Amino acid sequence: MPTVTRFSVSLSNELLEQFDAQIKREGCPTRSKAVGDLIRKSLVEIEWHEGGEVAGAIVLVYDHHKPDLVRKLTGAQHDCHDAIISTQHIHLDHDNCLEIVAVRGKPRMISAIVQRLKAVKGLKHVSLAAGTTGRRLA
Repeated sequence: MPTVTRFSVSLSNELLEQFDAQIKREGCPTRSKAVGDLIRKSLVEIEWHEGGEVAGAIVLVYDHHKPDLVRKLTGAQHDCHDAIISTQHIHLDHDNCLEIVAVRGKPRMISAIVQRLKAVKGLKHVSLAAGTTGRRLA
């Protein structure tokens, strides 16, 4: 079990009240857990800025009836096979599909994939959930 260190943080009453309300809305069990989550989020952002290997998920929503759209998406994904480690395709309804593309690689390469996918005409939504490989986090 990892060693745990206690430390003190001084905040204004107003900021602490806002923080407590937020963690309550999120269902976070303790302030310690919430602070740890914020620190890890910050460390993941640093990983992305430093340019080392990272991981994430690209989320796409589209109408699969759009002419040539699926072919263009598949082609783009095959061209980027070094960074794409998995895809999941979900049928939301008769027309709309949700696709989740798991990626791993350098942030610049992943950002280029996102930009390439955003350029495909006919997509309703494209977003990146920037994540981590977990190797640099405790």
